[in-house]
Amino acid sequence: MLDKQQGARLSNLWDDAKAAGMSEPERLLYRSNLLGSDKRITNYGGGNTSAKVMEKDPLGGGEVEVLWVKGSGGDVGTIKLDGFSTLYMDKLNALKNLYRGVEFEDEMVGYLPHCTFNLNPRAASIDTPLHAYVPKKHVDHMHPDAIIAIAASQNSRELTQQIFGDDIGWLPWKRPGYELGLWLGKFCAENPNARGLILESHGLFTWGDTAKEAYETTIEIINKAIAWFETENTAPAFGGAVKPVLPSSERRTVVQKLMPVIRGMISADERKLGHFDDSEAVLDFVTSKNLEPLAALGTSCPDHFLRTKIRPLVIDFDPANPDIDKTLAGLEAAIAEYRAGYAAYYERCKRDNSPAMRDPNAVVYLVPGVGMITFAKDKATARISGEFYVNAINVMRGASGVSTYVGLPEQEAFDIEYWLLEEAKLQRMPKPKMLAGKIALVTGGAGGIGKATANRLMAEGACVILADIDEPALAEAYAELGGRYGKDFVRIVNMNVTDEAAVDRSFANGVIEFGGLDILVSNAGLASSAVVEDTTLDLWNKNINILTTGYFLVSRAAFRIFRSQKAGGNVVFVASKNGLAASPGASAYCTAKAAEIHLARCLALEGASAQIRVNVVNPDAVLRGSKIWSGEWKEQRAAIYNTDTEGLEKLYRERSMLKLSVFPEDIAEAIYFLASDMSAKSTGNIINVDAGNAQSFTR
Repeated sequence: MLDKQQGARLSNLWDDAKAAGMSEPERLLYRSNLLGSDKRITNYGGGNTSAKVMEKDPLGGGEVEVLWVKGSGGDVGTIKLDGFSTLYMDKLNALKNLYRGVEFEDEMVGYLPHCTFNLNPRAASIDTPLHAYVPKKHVDHMHPDAIIAIAASQNSRELTQQIFGDDIGWLPWKRPGYELGLWLGKFCAENPNARGLILESHGLFTWGDTAKEAYETTIEIINKAIAWFETENTAPAFGGAVKPVLPSSERRTVVQKLMPVIRGMISADERKLGHFDDSEAVLDFVTSKNLEPLAALGTSCPDHFLRTKIRPLVIDFDPANPDIDKTLAGLEAAIAEYRAGYAAYYERCKRDNSPAMRDPNAVVYLVPGVGMITFAKDKATARISGEFYVNAINVMRGASGVSTYVGLPEQEAFDIEYWLLEEAKLQRMPKPKMLAGKIALVTGGAGGIGKATANRLMAEGACVILADIDEPALAEAYAELGGRYGKDFVRIVNMNVTDEAAVDRSFANGVIEFGGLDILVSNAGLASSAVVEDTTLDLWNKNINILTTGYFLVSRAAFRIFRSQKAGGNVVFVASKNGLAASPGASAYCTAKAAEIHLARCLALEGASAQIRVNVVNPDAVLRGSKIWSGEWKEQRAAIYNTDTEGLEKLYRERSMLKLSVFPEDIAEAIYFLASDMSAKSTGNIINVDAGNAQSFTR
């Protein structure tokens, strides 16, 4: 029985009482989720698990052995039962008669669907043979940092023997596939007492006769490696620190300036989303003596490499004498040099049937004394790529501390990156949504129009920063939208649009979260009603401050980011019918809204040369879900029109030309149109969404 352990060791989380009532597939799921819950065992999407289970054959009715194995593209930490492929073991064994040799191993993937049990639609992964041909009931394949540090050491075979003896075997590097599956089967036949093996530059295989035994063996072997490194790896990490770590606030200032500029330079063909990491492991690496030589070696584990590219780009920045302007001035040349290096790597390694060269830009950017920035096609991928590089850092720390770290050979790395099977998987990916890779900031984001707008933009793939002064409503909106689309797609900031410092701070925080900005929806608002002789200066100033000055401040902040990105931008003002058509008893509100519309026209003129578009949506009488209609404004407007609050919506509907009510979703649809490429040739325009009001016609 493995002891429950705390601290640096992995804990044994297996609960006999919980597992007792489970079926064998359910215990496989339980084991998988436990293993995937700790990034020290495997990262998101990495590793796989399997169980060989006796099942009733739906055709013959007899008992047959079925391989349950994590399906293609799954994640063991979050997988459900429908994430496992199921295949007849007798058919998988029969495939050995069709195998024509290592030159033809990729064709074996095409046979896997013919082995499917019970019409399971979950596609089998390339790793299926690695589990099928291990003659054990339960198999785990994980990518623990401590094990890969051994696997990526120059003398990994000797270290494996030294640490584990004959308990854990070793195999040289081999790309995952059918041939490696046969190697594993041969190893098990020749080493019947071994409980697992280490694959050079790759990871760990362990097995057992029961789900619990397999799980506990995996935990035990990883803990044994962790304990060995604690004793043996006592030298300063990465040759020791030679550069200082900037204070947190200074690190964020540097990153806030770097990320939009990098993003603009690498987003010509596809908009990228960013992620920043300044964890202790990253800071140890980016301040070390051996940063550049180790970074140049690239990663070892294929899962790390596929997420992080051949190698990172180390940014020229000196934290001892920080000069961010100098760094920014040198970025274009540095990124161009990286692209040229990547193109040369492609030319050196390409084969006759290799796919065309993909995006040559780096994924990982290391900033000395500051941290790590990662960019990818979406926020989740950028974050996960960063997590994988942290794993690679941990591997380099271990391997270089006890031996010499060895990255994946360049040709092997290329053959994985441009593997035809991997290319086929990429080609099957769904077409990106209209706003995929775009970042929007919505002021008044917790209100009816703001939240409806965020929902519409996120439905089309955008990441959204919700800004509002109502913290409880912000938290509620975050929970709702994060639950619907995923927490990687939404952030919240408490922002008073009339506070210059707060606005700038909020935009800076948004840049650090996502890497830049593409869309500003300026929607923060209020409403007030008073005849002119009862309009106080405070009421007048409040309207001007929020509806004019506030719109100026957020637009200025957005323009600064847009210009640093040099990739255009998009501003949509949510104004009002009252900005075009005067209304009795609302002089402060109408004047502020009119100024807002004219500000948009001025910004459209200023932004056009930089491909920054500025347009306006004019709503009218959006009562449902609107915070400005929940207070005195509704009663005040009812009094102006000699009706009660219940009759106000009917009055607005009946006075419209179309005799229709206007809802937040209607406004959101117009905003989406102006924020998307459907209106790519429109700027300085106004769309009225008011069910028809002749007074507010724009011509």
